[in-house]
Amino acid sequence: MTGFRPAASPLGRMRDRIAGGDPDRTVDEALRALPPLWAVTPGRDGWDDVAALLRGLPAPRRRDLVRTLADRFARPGDGPEDRCGHLALSALLSDGLDEDPLAAERAKLLDDLGRGRVDWYQDRFDALVRAELAAGRPLAPPVVAVVRRAALETYRPDDLVDLAGRLTDPVLNVGEAWSDQALRDATGADWQALLRHALTATASRPTAAWDERARALVAALGTERVRGTVLSWLALVGRPRTLPMEGRDPEPATGGAYDPCNATALRGLAWLLSLLPPHPGTVRALGALVETSLRKLPGIGPRSPKVANAGVVALARVDGEAALAELARLAARVTSGATAKLLDTALRSRAAARGLGREEIEELAVPAHGLTGAGRAEHRLGDTTAVLEIRGSRAALTWRTASGKTVKGAPAAVRQYHAGELKELRAAVKDIDRTLSAQSERLDRQFLARRTWAYAAWRERLLDHPLLGTLARRLLWTVDGTTVGHADGALRTLAGEPVAPGAEVGLWHPVDHEPGEIAAWRDRLERHGITQPFKQVHREVYRLTDAERAARTYSDRFAGRVLRQHRFHSLAALRGWRNQLRLAVDDEVPPATRELPAWGLRAEFRITSDVDGDAGPDITGPGTFTRVRTGQVRFYPIDAPRASAHSHGDEYRVLPRAGAVPDEPLPLEDVPPLVLSEVLRDVDLFVRVADADDAPAAP
Repeated sequence: MTGFRPAASPLGRMRDRIAGGDPDRTVDEALRALPPLWAVTPGRDGWDDVAALLRGLPAPRRRDLVRTLADRFARPGDGPEDRCGHLALSALLSDGLDEDPLAAERAKLLDDLGRGRVDWYQDRFDALVRAELAAGRPLAPPVVAVVRRAALETYRPDDLVDLAGRLTDPVLNVGEAWSDQALRDATGADWQALLRHALTATASRPTAAWDERARALVAALGTERVRGTVLSWLALVGRPRTLPMEGRDPEPATGGAYDPCNATALRGLAWLLSLLPPHPGTVRALGALVETSLRKLPGIGPRSPKVANAGVVALARVDGEAALAELARLAARVTSGATAKLLDTALRSRAAARGLGREEIEELAVPAHGLTGAGRAEHRLGDTTAVLEIRGSRAALTWRTASGKTVKGAPAAVRQYHAGELKELRAAVKDIDRTLSAQSERLDRQFLARRTWAYAAWRERLLDHPLLGTLARRLLWTVDGTTVGHADGALRTLAGEPVAPGAEVGLWHPVDHEPGEIAAWRDRLERHGITQPFKQVHREVYRLTDAERAARTYSDRFAGRVLRQHRFHSLAALRGWRNQLRLAVDDEVPPATRELPAWGLRAEFRITSDVDGDAGPDITGPGTFTRVRTGQVRFYPIDAPRASAHSHGDEYRVLPRAGAVPDEPLPLEDVPPLVLSEVLRDVDLFVRVADADDAPAAP
């Protein structure tokens, strides 16, 4: 009986072929012996074993094998299917020889890899990379970047992580405007050490040890030097990439996604800035970093929530009113996600330290930006006066010469002798525009916040504030129940009578007033040439219909419409709703909800995945439904159990839980008219803007 003879390993078969002397068969066995990138199994012969065996062959034998590889590339067609494997073998075999016929092919393939023209995971590029390193040839920075990014993939072998760990130069990945500039600037050992420390910012917030090391690195370079240099880098974040990023960048021409390796460095640089003495430029740069990092990309979502969160953490560590004002501005713009929670926590912490409420600190934090009176400031620069004033909802910078003539552009003398002041004034214009936009959105949300003010506090924080006053004076208010507007330097009724100070002030809403009164206020604002910062007297009002009275507990006024899911999802977040994307998976999904704590209510907008039709469901590459179908709007007590529906279904139900009693939806007649109107106004916006058949650009 013949005994069992185990199959030879790939490395053993390759030794046999080498002994046999057939170059073609030797090459074939060598290719089989190369450990596949995605199929590395325990017990397989490793890369080092294959490389050692091939490089240990006599020079004549290696030359024969190199020529065999070159002949395969010279055949008609596109060459061998496993191009990377063949080129990796050529790199190993030609090391030390006087001929290298495939050097140009290797250089071209590596260049394609670095420029994102090929997908690294579809071929064995790691074999080629290892062969180049084994031959002592350095990798081009774009190739290093690809290997590092590949090592961060969810499904990748450990040896790829080890390979990336060996690639320490350059310290950052090339391909982004900011990282390219940083690599040009950080030429000394101290700068290199600082960037390497920034790359260790992998936690949610810095530790004491991290801060201690960062302070030592800053001290070696100088505080002002570090601040100025890092701020110049951050100013380039979000610019168009200088090199494409393989399979990750839906918008390469407009900045697109962050390099995931460099994103870690950005987090570290944000933390580092927060350790420096407070500076307006630092606050401005961190705020811009948060907004840039939250910009949504098609099919990806926000660029980098982790970088945005690091920016908020850094701002929260900066002392002073400027940082507080920036946190408040961002809190007015960012309404959902982990970043919004961090902003809320930071503001609540500042408020508690001053013995104030969350809303109060947000209002008190709004900066005047040097404005005096009602949105105006003048700055003398030599013989010229810069006039900074708010016109409507934007800031304008004009110039008055010594002769009294007003010009739009900065005079030559100002540009030449006051360049620093000019730069600050232009930055102030941008800061004011951002603040006005954020505060307008915040005031618009006060209807559902049910916010009221003591009269004296309202005048100080809003009406008489140099910046907020330009918004408040174009809105209508109620003073102890009397509707008032600002005209001719005073608060006046519709009849034009001055109003005495009162006790309580609230934001006026048309749902509480008769059509005739609303029309009269519209006429008055038009006569005075007043454009409101958001819709108030012209605000859409949604009153209960007969059909909704008959249905009692739900509104299907906007049911049965098909929406583009991602556009709806973005709009919902902007309006303060919580929504979960519908994925083509076996999962339960809650409806879109908006919590209304001031009213003790929760609004639900029931939507389902659009899986009907002959064509079947429309699903994107990541497995997300592109369309959803609208359903009912309901109202529940804020703490009522939440319903959910299957990702592929349309029946909402409350899953049984111990001690949980399902609540019935509230009768619509019991819902306050303002709440009903504002919720249905949001839903109408979703339906109009995200309509799958005719989706116009969002306003």
